[in-house]
Amino acid sequence: MNNPDKIFTFGSNLAGRHGAGAALFAKQHHGVIQGQGVGRQGNSYGIPTKDRNIETLPLDKIAPYVRQFLRYAEAYPDLKFQVTRVGCGLAGYTDKDIAPMFAGAPENCELPEGWREWKAAQD
Repeated sequence: MNNPDKIFTFGSNLAGRHGAGAALFAKQHHGVIQGQGVGRQGNSYGIPTKDRNIETLPLDKIAPYVRQFLRYAEAYPDLKFQVTRVGCGLAGYTDKDIAPMFAGAPENCELPEGWREWKAAQD
């Protein structure tokens, strides 16, 4: 999973505590900065799914961070983004909750299996 040619994109928290799950992996292998919970960090990109108290954010609070990420990915077409199942681990959401937020993701985003097709399958 550790590919230096891809930006590891993971669910984070607004406190920037990267102590478990994909965030810990990002800290150990992709240059995540302790205390920074949003955006590009080293060879990674954090999308908050939890608040500063490590409580799960509501979906309507996660969506703007996903949109911010998608704009970033679109602005950097030369980069490749390996998107994990953001929000579907420790935050407790399902693919059905999160995948639609990534509808229309640019081609340089490698989404989890089935996510790119999610919206098309629902239409």
